[in-house]
Amino acid sequence: MSDQPPLSQATLAISAGRANSGNSLAPALWASSTWESGGLDDAHHRATAVRHGDFYSRYANPTVQQFEHAIAELEGAEAALAFGSGMGAIAATVLALCSTGSHIVAQRQLYAGTLAFLQGPCQRFGIDVTFVDVATPGAFSDAVIPGKTMLVIAESPSNPRLELADLDELGSIRGPLTLVDSTFSTPLGQQPLAYGVDLSLHSATKGIAGHNDATLGVIAGEQELIDEIWAYALLHGSTPSPFDALNALRGVRTLAVRTRQQNESARSLSVMLADHPACMAVHYPGLSEHPQHALASRQLLQYGTVLSFEVPDRAAAAKLMDSLAVARCATSLGGPETLICHPATSTHASLTLDEQAATGVTDGLVRVSVGLEETTDLLDDFEQALGEISG
Repeated sequence: MSDQPPLSQATLAISAGRANSGNSLAPALWASSTWESGGLDDAHHRATAVRHGDFYSRYANPTVQQFEHAIAELEGAEAALAFGSGMGAIAATVLALCSTGSHIVAQRQLYAGTLAFLQGPCQRFGIDVTFVDVATPGAFSDAVIPGKTMLVIAESPSNPRLELADLDELGSIRGPLTLVDSTFSTPLGQQPLAYGVDLSLHSATKGIAGHNDATLGVIAGEQELIDEIWAYALLHGSTPSPFDALNALRGVRTLAVRTRQQNESARSLSVMLADHPACMAVHYPGLSEHPQHALASRQLLQYGTVLSFEVPDRAAAAKLMDSLAVARCATSLGGPETLICHPATSTHASLTLDEQAATGVTDGLVRVSVGLEETTDLLDDFEQALGEISG
C-alpha cells in the first residue's frame, strides 16, 4: 500500500482520466460512431456488454469514457456517465429511476428547464412531484412518502439566487435515491457524494468544460446505479459527442486555476455590489450577510463563480446591461468571459409570473457569471454601469 497522501482536487484535475491515453499528454479523439467486430461471437459480446467502448458510440465511446473517468475521480465516485446536455442528464436519470405512480420530492428553486420537465413530461407520465423550499430545514425529508418516493432532487447552489440545500440532510434520507445538481459548484467547489448523496449531476457545458465550446451533462455515483441509468439512457439517446467530451476534458485540466480566479473576482464583485446604493440585494453565499453563509462555509469548498443581485426594476436591469463594456449579455455560465443575464426574460422566461415569484425571480434580478478578466476591470465596469442607473 502506498504511503503517498491523497492528491488534492487541483492535482486530480490534471491527472484524472488518463488511463486510455497511453503516453500521450492529450487525450485521443475517437470520432468513430461504430467499430468493426472480429466475428459473430465478438459482436455479440460487444453488443451485450455494459458500456463497451469499442462497439457503437451510443453505447460508449473511448473519448467520452476518459471524460467520465475524470469526473468520477474528481467526485470521489465509482463511476460517471455523460450525456449530450445537462437536461439530457436530468431527463434520462429521472425516467430511468421513476415510472407511473412514482413520487419525486424537488425544491421549487430550480433551473427553469428542470422545473418544466418535472411539471410537464413527468406529470404527463403519471409521476407525482412535491415541491419544497430548499432553505426550510427538514423540508426534503418531511415530504418523502415511504414506499412511494423514488427520487429527491436538489439544486445547490440554486439558479439564479444561490440558495443552498443542506447536504447533511439530503445524505441522511433513507429510502429514495437523492440527487444534487451541483452545476454552479463544479466538483472542485462541492462534494455531494461525501455527504451520502447518491448522485451528483452537472451541466458540464458550464464550469467543467469552461470555454463555451462544449455541450454535455454528467452524473456520478456508485457503479451499479450508474450502470442501471446507462441501460435506460442507451434508449433515451442523449448521446454525448466525443468532440465535446474532448473539449470538456481539456477544461477539466484548467478547472482549478480558472475557478480559483473566478471565485476571487466573484467575492470582490459581491462585496462592491453589496455596498452600492443602486443594489437592493446581493445573492452570494460568500457574503457574511447571506442567510445561509454558515451552511455555505461548512459544505462549500469554494463560494462560487456566480452571483445575482437586484436593481429596482426591469428598466434599470436593461440600462445596466446596456451600459456594461467588459461583461457580456449571454445566458450561460462558467466560461472565461463575464456574462450577465436577466433571468425573468431569459433562463426563466418559460415560467409563469407566479412560478417566477416562487423561485425568487423578479423583474430587477440579474445574474452574473464571473469570468477571467482582471478583477479591477470588472469592478470598474460594474461601478460605471451602476452609476448610469443611480445617477
